[in-house]
Amino acid sequence: MLDDTEIERILVVTAHPDDVDFGAGGTVAAATAAGITVTYCIITDGDAGGSDHEVPRSEIPAIRRSEQRAAGEILGVHDVRFLGYTDGELTVTHALRRDISRVIRQVRPQRMLIQSPDRNWDRIYGSHPDHLAAGEAAICAVYPDARNPFAHPVLFQDEGLADWAVPEVWVFGSPTPDHYVDATEHFDRKIEALRAHASQTAHMDDLSDRVRGWMTMQAVEAGLPEGRLAEAFMVVNTA
Repeated sequence: MLDDTEIERILVVTAHPDDVDFGAGGTVAAATAAGITVTYCIITDGDAGGSDHEVPRSEIPAIRRSEQRAAGEILGVHDVRFLGYTDGELTVTHALRRDISRVIRQVRPQRMLIQSPDRNWDRIYGSHPDHLAAGEAAICAVYPDARNPFAHPVLFQDEGLADWAVPEVWVFGSPTPDHYVDATEHFDRKIEALRAHASQTAHMDDLSDRVRGWMTMQAVEAGLPEGRLAEAFMVVNTA
């Protein structure tokens, strides 16, 4: 696994606004605090999310994009990119792989954070079909697409984007995590970022306690001292 001192740029790819904040907000905060530049690539606008019937569905994409940008600012992320795919209808297509490959070649990250393409039967809510598709498309973009100069030829021929090989991928929501980040010191910022997604979290009076419970369980799995909070990943060497 690469040491953080070897990392200058991290790219996070998720299906929906708020996915990164739930799954890896503390890790992102730790990275930006260490001077690492983090970029978000959000595949859908989360237009099928929320439970407020008063807000017209047509307004949801703009709301959720604004919320994700605000949440990113809280965690030190100033580059948030949206691909505009339809929430709830995500599939692994050649076009999606190309669009993620484009962002990889633009950002040229040494590490990527992606969602798990493998269903977690113990935590089914983390295995939304869009999450699974986002994870599969992202890892396909990492290997073989973004590093293959002959894949998606439009990216180089029309856009001048040279190939890029991502050395390392961290998968969150994996049923088989093998690496844990102690995010205790960044818990408050993670909750603040989640609260920025007001269309999704305003009704959650127990949000802080719920997230603390998840992170406490992961800290126990990691063997951290009592009172610590952790986020879990499966680390994949993709060099």
